[in-house]
Amino acid sequence: MTRTAPTGEPDPVRLGLLYAVVFVEIGIAMPFMPVWLGALGLDAGLIGLLLALPIATKVMATRPLMGLIDRGVRPRTLLVAGSLTLALSYALMLAAAALAAALLGALIVVNAVAQAPLVPSIDYLTLAAARKSKRIDYARIRLCGSVAFLAANLAGGALLGVLGDRVAVPLLLTGLALVATTVAATGREAAPAVEPLTQRGGSPPLPRVLWLSIAAAALIQASHAAIYAFGSLDWARHGVSAPWIGALWAIGVAAEIALFAFVGRWPARWRSPFRLLGLGAGAALLRALGLSLADGEIALLLPLQMLHGLTFGATHLGVMAAVSGFAPEGARGRAQGTVGASTALVSALATLACGAVYRSFGGSATFLMMAPLALAGLALVALAQRRHDPRRFGGGSTRKV
Repeated sequence: MTRTAPTGEPDPVRLGLLYAVVFVEIGIAMPFMPVWLGALGLDAGLIGLLLALPIATKVMATRPLMGLIDRGVRPRTLLVAGSLTLALSYALMLAAAALAAALLGALIVVNAVAQAPLVPSIDYLTLAAARKSKRIDYARIRLCGSVAFLAANLAGGALLGVLGDRVAVPLLLTGLALVATTVAATGREAAPAVEPLTQRGGSPPLPRVLWLSIAAAALIQASHAAIYAFGSLDWARHGVSAPWIGALWAIGVAAEIALFAFVGRWPARWRSPFRLLGLGAGAALLRALGLSLADGEIALLLPLQMLHGLTFGATHLGVMAAVSGFAPEGARGRAQGTVGASTALVSALATLACGAVYRSFGGSATFLMMAPLALAGLALVALAQRRHDPRRFGGGSTRKV
């Protein structure tokens, strides 16, 4: 049982703002932290190690931190504590880099721990709000994050070009994390408080259908590893210009935004977890095969990048619908954390494999290697649907986004 918070209807504007402020920070950190590390004059091998640390840390930290929600810790508490710690770690990074690489590495680990529960906590709040109010549309709210991420990518480069990479990156990220702290601290809770485990007799296990859905989503999302790691490099080697490479990335994010904006108009049967995950897996399979044959041809790359709306967007919405529909009360935080940790783990392993394949066999083989991941994800979706018992989950229907 849960205690309902003494508040009215959830505020979709506040939830959208939470996504926006967190994703603006991510949209600066993801492309420009490597640039900042390079501006410090660090060795390439050390930069690679420092960039790998957050991935490994999030794999370890996300699930236990999100599990705190099932023990009575409010999601907004995680957001405030995480954003404040993020701001402090960014503020200290420049001084740490001047003292010792090991100190900088330790701060990067602290930074990754602080960041690990941020997006899953907002997802938790938004899904809770969607279950509480029919006027809350998860996909429409989540698109605020994608729009903010794209805006940060576009504006961040210009801003950092004016201010300079060495100081501006940590300074800007510190400010953005403080803004996120303020927004998180001033909002009201969208989810009911959860009774501690000691009052409920332990945390219920996640059902098998949810495990299968999460595993499927992790495999599908991991099929992006080749594009994320080597897409730009391979396209440049085939003569694609820098402006076109930027446009290709922007088209992918725009397709994701379009899906989030219009998926609510789809027939209800196409917004169930299995249909969305199946669409994501099928599109990922087609995209991997297409990229292996594209060889830098813009006419092929444009529609293949538009598939990102399904490969990422539909997959994400599908696994969120699965968490909302299949996770038992008292285990939703753990389920949300499991999504983040499993996706990070499989993506990290896929990225390592891509590096070895790209070095030995080139881009076409690397993109083609993503096809089995998508196919395996599709097989798990089919298995999850077979394992689904409508009598146990909602009397014949599954949660839709």
